[in-house]
Amino acid sequence: MTQIRQPERRSRTLRGRPYSLNEFAAKYGLRNEQAESLYTRFGPSSVELDLLMAAKRRPPMLPDRISE
Repeated sequence: MTQIRQPERRSRTLRGRPYSLNEFAAKYGLRNEQAESLYTRFGPSSVELDLLMAAKRRPPMLPDRISE
């Protein structure tokens, strides 16, 4: 019988500060399902998620709270 294997996920080094799921969704005006899908695939890294959203040409809806 053939076994189906799940692809192994490498753990990524966290770049930048981590976003919470709610913070990421609010910053880019995403629905919960969209934000959760991206957050699960790309991780909580603010640098990675900001680069992803820039590549998708989605500007932030809210200012970044890193300076606070």
